[in-house]
Amino acid sequence: MSEDKDAVDAITAQWFAVRPELDTAPMAVFGRIYRIAKAMGDAMEERYQRFGISRGEFDVVGTLRRSGAPYTLSPRQLSATLMLTTGGMTGRLDKLEKAGLLCRKPDPHDRRGLQVTITDRGLALVDEAVTVGLEVQRAALTGLTDAEVAQLTGLLRKLLAGV
Repeated sequence: MSEDKDAVDAITAQWFAVRPELDTAPMAVFGRIYRIAKAMGDAMEERYQRFGISRGEFDVVGTLRRSGAPYTLSPRQLSATLMLTTGGMTGRLDKLEKAGLLCRKPDPHDRRGLQVTITDRGLALVDEAVTVGLEVQRAALTGLTDAEVAQLTGLLRKLLAGV
């Protein structure tokens, strides 16, 4: 492969060789999106390990942090925001509570409900972790100009709206 070609180009070329009538443009786009997502997910997972959390656990404490003071949401709100089942959310909450990064309390407005609140320790951890995560993401974009980043952001937003 030349410098301008990548593994996805090789895959689409192979398809063209055996099925030249196929339009592989969607494969070229989504193949790269999948590969980027996998590579970045792995990189983020590696960075968050030093904080003792997974990427999924970061998402929970990050969601609480970005919700604003008092950094409290219901498990149902967290599940909806993170597109997780309540069972999947319970496992994450259990681990994060055990680590002292959040606490669960009864909801004063719904005696059957709970509220999840980030602790001071969780707040400090997520503030440091988000900075590290952004450094990783920023480094991945160094080959693009600011204008290209803005263009890519707009194109991905448009693509996401269509799926």
